[in-house]
Amino acid sequence: MSKEGKSKLIKEHKIFVLDTSVILYDHNAFENFQEHDVAIPIQVLEELDNMKAGNDTRNFEARGFIRLMDSFSQNQMLNEWVLLNGSRKGRFKVIMDKATRHADAEAVFGNNKVDHRILNAALNIQQENPDKKVVLVSKDICLRLKAKALSLNAEDYETGKVKNLDELYTGKTTVSKVAEKVLSSLKKQINIPLDSLNVNSPKRNHFFALEGKKDIVPCFYYHPTAQLERIEEQQALGIRPKNIEQAFALHALLNPAIKLVTIQGNAGTGKTLLALASALEQRKNYRQIYVTRPTIPLSNKDIGFLPGDAQSKVDPYMAPIWDNLKFLKEQFVQDEKMQAKIDELVSTDKISITPLAFIRGRTLTKIFFIVDEAQNLTPHEVKTIISRAGENSKLIFTGDIYQIDTPYLDAESNGLSYLIEKAKNHPLYAHITLQKGERSELANLANDLL
Repeated sequence: MSKEGKSKLIKEHKIFVLDTSVILYDHNAFENFQEHDVAIPIQVLEELDNMKAGNDTRNFEARGFIRLMDSFSQNQMLNEWVLLNGSRKGRFKVIMDKATRHADAEAVFGNNKVDHRILNAALNIQQENPDKKVVLVSKDICLRLKAKALSLNAEDYETGKVKNLDELYTGKTTVSKVAEKVLSSLKKQINIPLDSLNVNSPKRNHFFALEGKKDIVPCFYYHPTAQLERIEEQQALGIRPKNIEQAFALHALLNPAIKLVTIQGNAGTGKTLLALASALEQRKNYRQIYVTRPTIPLSNKDIGFLPGDAQSKVDPYMAPIWDNLKFLKEQFVQDEKMQAKIDELVSTDKISITPLAFIRGRTLTKIFFIVDEAQNLTPHEVKTIISRAGENSKLIFTGDIYQIDTPYLDAESNGLSYLIEKAKNHPLYAHITLQKGERSELANLANDLL
């Protein structure tokens, strides 16, 4: 299928039937099946037609797929197999759900859903091609289960997935029993060569916790200089790290040499608060601060369905960010001038807290850009955001890959996991996984026991 490196091993010619959820995840999907054929049920085009208008990511994906499909079908009928461009690529066609002798999904599951017509289309092409293996490809788990109940092969879309989550890069290494002379050297000078430690040289920027007999020294290995740098105590807008992991995160956030930062961790580990505090601490270095998060529609309805003006529609989604900003203001309860300054930053739009969909089309030059809840983005969305970064900008992605609110993503296929895996060796990038909760003892109880 779309698993890299396996195409030479696959001898059986297959037909993959794509569900709408796959197209909305990756509009280039039907080019990723190597020499196999790809079939698009007519109902998928119908659903994409209904989604082509709008500024949400799925609207862009729908339009992108429609244009791509049109470019491959010049002067050809879509109900016939059309050759895809390039070597080792198969063909594609649009298929119908006309009644045949196969099992009827609408009769089994009901006739009020497009999904069941897509199932019938796949069953139909399976009957037309008894010599080939037909596979329905969908990000919708329930649709895959229904397909298997009808003896139809079904798979998830594998492109963009991160395998072996247990080995997902954490950004940190603890080194125990470090020689006292090494720790003493670090305490006397900020930088020392990494070969002072008995560890393999990492091929990336990386954090180290060096454990001696009496204390732990936090360090950062900056790959471009091949130096191990002692992390000194830092603060951002009055917020100080409560544990060594937060010290790592704060160092990456405040380091001007690091342009892309990801912070992954459970609720209550301080991801959003540290990012927001760091942005405000460095406000003079950037033209503007954007803090954003994807909006997950309620009951599959866009935010336009909600009552009120634009601000009223999005406020519920942005509430956690406003809560963090309020907490930062409360650190200056005795400093009215600083509180007024934070209010001024908001009123003058120096700091803009808005949904991700509202950021589209804006120039990201000299911007401190925070994307919260990044686990709810697709890999393509993450790529789109980063590709629009201009000069002197810094991008921060925070989230918890195990707390996903959209039905077609999971811990392996979301954009945050994808970014961590793909960017981990880049000299402009740093990552840290936060594990220790600092919200409250009660919140820690929930994470540890429930």
